[in-house]
Amino acid sequence: MTSAPGTPGTAAIERIVLGRVLTLDPTLPQAEAVAIAGDRIAYVGSATDALARRSPTTEVIDNGTGLVTPGLVDAHAHLLGLGRSLEEIDLRGAASIEEVVARVRAGDRGQPWLLGRGWDQNQWPGAAMPTHHPLSRAFGERPVWLRRVDGHAGWANEAALRAAHIGPGRASPEGGEILLDAEGNPTGVLIDAAMGLMQPPDPSIDDLRRQLRAAQAHVLARGLTGVHDMGVGPMVDALYREHDHAEDPTQRLQLRVMGYADADWLPTLAHERTADHPAPEHLYALLGVKLYADGALGSRGAALLQPYADRPDHRGLMQHGPEAFLAQCERATAAGYQLATHAIGDAANRAVLDAYAAVIERHALVGARLRIEHAQIVDLADIPRFAALGVVASMQPTHATSDMPWVPDRLGPDRLAGAYAWRRFLDAGVPLCFGSDFPVELPDVTHGLHAAITRQDPSGHPPEGWLPQQRLSLLQALAAFSSGAAYACYSEGFVGRIVAGHVADLTCFRDDLRQLSPLELRGAPVAATLVAGQARYRA
Repeated sequence: MTSAPGTPGTAAIERIVLGRVLTLDPTLPQAEAVAIAGDRIAYVGSATDALARRSPTTEVIDNGTGLVTPGLVDAHAHLLGLGRSLEEIDLRGAASIEEVVARVRAGDRGQPWLLGRGWDQNQWPGAAMPTHHPLSRAFGERPVWLRRVDGHAGWANEAALRAAHIGPGRASPEGGEILLDAEGNPTGVLIDAAMGLMQPPDPSIDDLRRQLRAAQAHVLARGLTGVHDMGVGPMVDALYREHDHAEDPTQRLQLRVMGYADADWLPTLAHERTADHPAPEHLYALLGVKLYADGALGSRGAALLQPYADRPDHRGLMQHGPEAFLAQCERATAAGYQLATHAIGDAANRAVLDAYAAVIERHALVGARLRIEHAQIVDLADIPRFAALGVVASMQPTHATSDMPWVPDRLGPDRLAGAYAWRRFLDAGVPLCFGSDFPVELPDVTHGLHAAITRQDPSGHPPEGWLPQQRLSLLQALAAFSSGAAYACYSEGFVGRIVAGHVADLTCFRDDLRQLSPLELRGAPVAATLVAGQARYRA
């Protein structure tokens, strides 16, 4: 393969990457080398031909028999949320309330508020939601606020409840729930929109800069060259723009960030400016708006067409009525923003599809690539509607393997056919992209690949995988993390494949992933991560 039209074939080759190159380009699926000039791929082909182009100053990265893929992208993540979580008390995997209390004690550094994230009542004996009493006894007048692993519920002690003016008789906000005990007193658990009543101290701009540096280093070491950051507010947007345009190279963004604005910002944002367009010369663009249709399945906030099997009086929480949600979609679309809506339950997914169909018809949208984030529980009749409307299914494979122990109890057997059904989406012709939703899940992309192809937990259970007919091939999973992610944010013209003329975003694994066992794949080490032709991480 020679240089593509418009690519300066005589430009100085600054870097050559050798290895087993998986291009995702159907005209040349595999190669031995990638030659890079500036931020662009100048040549893809044989090692001999690539090395013939080097100069005395060319750096050669020899990845041996390791796999080189297009830069892998997490298509649904929270980058600053990861940075914050790296500083908060980690409650992931805590097996009991007592263990949560012990971890909070161990993580106490004298802060005004004790903040943590990652608890999951489904992992505790009895699987019941907690109450404030253990935290109130242990920490007294220190406010404690601990977010559930999915970010859709929080657990407070009595001091934090008082700070938020949450007491008997406080009504739940629309789209949220203040859990109450038998006497009508708040238990300490707030669901979805009710979490907004809790207001711990906001981070400063210096806090955000520090958290951004830590988060970037963390994900680059795991092979990610980009993220689709969901729920960006004005302060974070300004931070990304500052780092995208920084004159000091050490302060610039290190990976590609496609931003989706927080829904609370939409009224002001739509009035002030229109959407950015992704461009290869910029690492940041604000493309869309992240809306919410419902809550999460783990906290029973996902909106279902039929009641929860384990709570027959409850169908979840729609965040907006149909007219209010459609108005949000209209406002964002009129300002040119791509829609990306959180929808987990089958009722929520149907409501979003209905609204999207109305917006597409009203605005005569062609190729709009409206997105549904998660699409975890979908009625089988609605999957073809995704394809017909061109809606992108933005899914997270590790959500399935994290949730599989308790999902059958939530849904019963009849709704499992449309649960985390990425193979059904792909077979129906639905555009598919993958992410992790970190810090809800860990940001290790190999965990997502493992979950997508096995539907097993880290110990290899169940042996055939949960709902195994929904497994993907490794190539399909890699595509969802690269070319699928590029398509989902209108960037397939310059990233997502390894072809001459594209930006040189590459992920290099030490081993050939295709030759590893599933469990070896899950822990496969990254050798190097290149963004815009620069090695941003080297093992």
